[in-house]
Amino acid sequence: MPVLVVTIVGLTLAGTTLRDAVATRSLIATAATVFCGIFVQALPFLVLGVLVSGLVAALVTPDRLARWLPRRPAAAILVAGVGGAALPGCECGSVPIARRLYADGAVGAAAVTFMLAAPAVNPVVLVATAVAFPGEPSMVLARCAASFLTALTMGALWARFGRPGWITRRTAHPHAHSGSRWVVFTEAARHDFLQAASFLVLGAAAAALLHIVVPAWMYDHLAGHLVLGIAVMAVLAVVLSLCSEADAFVAASLSMLPLLPRLVFLVVGPAIDLKLFAMQVGMFGRAFALRFAPLTFVVATLVATGVGVAVVGHR
Repeated sequence: MPVLVVTIVGLTLAGTTLRDAVATRSLIATAATVFCGIFVQALPFLVLGVLVSGLVAALVTPDRLARWLPRRPAAAILVAGVGGAALPGCECGSVPIARRLYADGAVGAAAVTFMLAAPAVNPVVLVATAVAFPGEPSMVLARCAASFLTALTMGALWARFGRPGWITRRTAHPHAHSGSRWVVFTEAARHDFLQAASFLVLGAAAAALLHIVVPAWMYDHLAGHLVLGIAVMAVLAVVLSLCSEADAFVAASLSMLPLLPRLVFLVVGPAIDLKLFAMQVGMFGRAFALRFAPLTFVVATLVATGVGVAVVGHR
């Protein structure tokens, strides 16, 4: 937080100098316009998302979630997927909740489903997607359907093939919160905002660089080779590690590409990226993450491509 405050004050004091430097260089001005457009549009949804995530952390405990789950695997997976939509949260919050929720059998498969559904299929993310893609309601529908199917598929695969021995990290049973719900809410919201905002800055900067560094013929090549474009956007989603409340604005800024590769970007990112892989290693263990992350990447890419072809076509 002190570093953030000092940085903001320093940039404010240097604002006039920086503005003049940007205004005299057309490429930098273009990049700055793209960066500011993405950041300003995404920030309100990012704030709303972390506030909701903080409320979930303060009011809904993993023990309470576990009591709501049916014991039959199929029913538990479906309820967890719907619960992820009803209890929205950032990716960073869904992994610890899923780890505390995890148990063998039906609850274990449901925990995996919840971990993938909560950051991807919730009202904040879907509204942000609608705002980022005005006049394209099919993108909202396709993102919701593909993300939900990805979560259900991974939950079903875990119920069928998952092994408790792959979970090598043990967590102590959480005690009652030492602080009030207000303290839990503010700490969770502050943590999620700082982490998510930092990745939003990196993502907006990367999108701005892509606009000025990558030549136009390369985008034309990707647009003409749909499979290559899908693969590139899936890998880009993993590398950028954007928050799900903000990634739609980055995807919308890449208007040089068809909708289908950008849909894959929106489905893969909340399912698996570099920060999520690191968190899964820390929470579940290396054996789990090395199996779960590659499979999630493949499933999310294939499901998003299939749903995208059916809903948005090749545009």
